[in-house]
Amino acid sequence: MKSDPPTTRRSFLQNVGVVSAASLGATIGIGPGRRRVVAGQARVEETRVISPTPKLYCGWPTLARRSNGKLIVVWSGGREAHVCPFGRVDMMTSDDEGQTWTWPRTLLDSAIDDRDARVLETSQGSLLVTTFTSLAYEQRKWPDEARERWAAAQRRLNVVRRQAELGQWMIRSTDGGVTWSSRYSSIVNSPHGPIQLSDGRLIYAGVRLWDPGRKVGVCESTDDGQTWRWLSDIPVRDGDQMKDYHELHAVETTSGKIIVHIRNHNPSQSRETLQCESDDGGMTWTSPHSIGVWGLPSFLLRLRSGRLLMSYGYRRAPFGNQARYSDDEGNTWSEPLTISDDGSGGDLGYPSTVELSDGSLLTVWYEKMSDSPKAVLRQARWTLA
Repeated sequence: MKSDPPTTRRSFLQNVGVVSAASLGATIGIGPGRRRVVAGQARVEETRVISPTPKLYCGWPTLARRSNGKLIVVWSGGREAHVCPFGRVDMMTSDDEGQTWTWPRTLLDSAIDDRDARVLETSQGSLLVTTFTSLAYEQRKWPDEARERWAAAQRRLNVVRRQAELGQWMIRSTDGGVTWSSRYSSIVNSPHGPIQLSDGRLIYAGVRLWDPGRKVGVCESTDDGQTWRWLSDIPVRDGDQMKDYHELHAVETTSGKIIVHIRNHNPSQSRETLQCESDDGGMTWTSPHSIGVWGLPSFLLRLRSGRLLMSYGYRRAPFGNQARYSDDEGNTWSEPLTISDDGSGGDLGYPSTVELSDGSLLTVWYEKMSDSPKAVLRQARWTLA
C-alpha cells in the first residue's frame, strides 16, 4: 500500500536545522504497561534531491550500505505516475557515502508495472533485490494525454500473459552487482525486503500478494537467498482482518529477538504501525499490538550501538518523514524525530536509513514536491543530538 485513500493500495527539504521531538505534536497511547521515551533531537545537516531524472516519477526506494562502505539505492523508476504500466527496478551507487551518485542503471523491467524495490547484501557478499509486479493501472482512469502510450504498453501481452506476470520477485548478484540472475519467486513481498539473522538465515516478513487466501507471514532462506520456503504465519489481532495488514519489515535485536512492524489499515489504529515479536527465530509470533506510532511503512535498523531505529513516512501535516529509536529492544519507542517536514502532500515517504562510517545517518525517501513535475528521490544526512 502506498497512499492514504482507504480503498486502494496506492490511491492517493531544503530545510536544515535542529528539530525538537517535543515540538512535533501529540502522540497516540501505546497501551498498558508501556511508556513513551522522551527523545533527544535530530540534527539534519543536509537535505537534497539525488534522482537525476526529473521527467520520470521515482517511487518507493530502499537504501543499503555494503560491508565495503559502498551505498546502493534501488527504486521503482521509469514511471509516468504513482500508478502506471511503466515501472521498472533502477539502481544507483555511491562510493563516498552519498556525496555523489552514479547515473541510474535498470536492473529489471517486466512487461507490466514493477513496484517497490529493496536491496540487501548478505554475509556472503551476494546482493539480493526484490520487487513485485502489478496490474493496478488497469483499474484506473487513464490520463487523456497518456492513453495512447498506456494502450501500447498494454498490447505488449495479452490478458492471460499479463496475469501470469503477477508475482513477488527477487534477483541475485554474486559479483557486486555487475551481473544479475533472472528473476525468481520470493514467495512474499514487502517494500524493504528481507533481512539476515545472526545465525546466517535470511528471513522475509511480508504478504503473499497474489496467492489465493493472501497470507501474511515470514519466509526463510538457508542458501544465501537462492531459494525460499514458508516459515510461519503472523497471527491476526482480535478484531482485525488479515487483508488490512501490509508492508512488513523486520529487525533482529542484540539478544536475538526478532521484531516485525506492520502497516495497519484495520479500523482500530488505522494508519498506525503495529508490532509483533518472535523469541524462537521466527517460528512463532506474538499477536500484533500498537506502539502508538501514526505513520507508515516502517523501516527498521539496528545501529552499531544496539539501539533500534525506525523511520517512516508521515502523510498528514506537517507532511514528511520521521524516526524513533528504542534502547530496550522495542519494548518502548521514543517520541518522534523529524527528518523532513516540508512536504506538499501525502505522495511521499518510504524512508530507509543506513548508519555511515562516522555514526551519522543517511535517509532516502521518495516525494512529489510542489516544484517538481514528478516524484523525486531525496536524501537527508542527520545525527542524533
